[in-house]
Amino acid sequence: MSRSSTLLASFGISQFGDFVYLVAINVYLYQLTGSAAAVAGLWIIGPLAALLTKFWAGSVVDRADVRRWLIGTDLVRALLVALIPFLSSLPMMYLTLFGLAFVKAFFEPAAIRYLTQMIPESGRKSFNAYRGLITSSAFLIGPALAGLLLLVATPDVAIWINAGSFLVSGVLLLTLPSVSHATLSTVRLSDIRTDWRMVSRFSRTNWFVSRIYLVGILSMSLALAMDAQEVVFLQTVVGLTATDYGLLISITGIGSVLGGLTVARFANRLSLKTLLVSGYLFVAIGYLMYATAGSFLIVTVGFLLLGFFNAFAGTGFMTFYQNNVPQALIGRFTSLYGLGQSVIQILLILAIGFTGDLFPLRFSIIADSVLLSLLSLILIRHVLQPDKEAFFRDDRRPNKFRNT
Repeated sequence: MSRSSTLLASFGISQFGDFVYLVAINVYLYQLTGSAAAVAGLWIIGPLAALLTKFWAGSVVDRADVRRWLIGTDLVRALLVALIPFLSSLPMMYLTLFGLAFVKAFFEPAAIRYLTQMIPESGRKSFNAYRGLITSSAFLIGPALAGLLLLVATPDVAIWINAGSFLVSGVLLLTLPSVSHATLSTVRLSDIRTDWRMVSRFSRTNWFVSRIYLVGILSMSLALAMDAQEVVFLQTVVGLTATDYGLLISITGIGSVLGGLTVARFANRLSLKTLLVSGYLFVAIGYLMYATAGSFLIVTVGFLLLGFFNAFAGTGFMTFYQNNVPQALIGRFTSLYGLGQSVIQILLILAIGFTGDLFPLRFSIIADSVLLSLLSLILIRHVLQPDKEAFFRDDRRPNKFRNT
């Protein structure tokens, strides 16, 4: 098995486990407490852990052997997940889930850095396309598998399967080489301040790269805010049933898989500009159709566009980011910008929920989709600038930032 195939298998297996776990943990917690509020608390833990860790997680990751770090986080997550069925109190459950979110805050920048180091620039577009395809497939198949497991077994079994997926992921990573022999030393407060200044300096001197990245994460945050109100909007405003909603989710998943297959098949023929422009343009159109829809058919077309072209936008965005942020800085860059993204996501989710109480929910969703469309047009305008062509080549990196 090639290195890229092993990487895809490692991350893919853990992602399938994550989607099984996502369904199982909600069912398990509701069975344990009988409280919808307790289940809702799950969605607070992740952003809270991110706020407490992302401002310094990248400083640790960029000073470590990221392969060992990834293996360690897989093993810790496997242990914590395996313990969940033995917990009987809500505080202990939340504490364990916070530990999982805490570890994940380190896993994400470490994964980005390791992938960037392992996959050469000429192969990143194709690799990211296949990784997106695996994510889409996990999104479609994982919950269905979880539902089947819950029919024939208990939530405990589904949760232990997720723990096993982390173990398998870690074992696969053991077969891959280390790409850095860095030794983690104690990270002091002064180191974190230096890292903040370093990321700030890179952002100022490479403002075009930072601007594309900022617009991208703002767009993702707006999409997440709309997704948080998706069920309420479709059932109370559009008038769809729970069955309709389940069908729409399946249709979106199928669209995502088809989009992932298309990008993976034609990755070497599709330029970064094509991926970014077509992806963000049609995703924006999809959200506008969703926001203004009055029937199941219009929502279906909008969701198909979202599912299909998210694969284009995601592959283009990730490849652009990996090609233009230096490997030695990418962990810190990911974490620090991720901290801002977490804050923005929380504020937008609260804002759309709050305005939904003051104004018709349709108004809030349309306003959000219009703002997302404007951001998409801004990104497209930047991408199409003739003098920025060097930033979108697959075989070279335009900036020469070295002071890391």
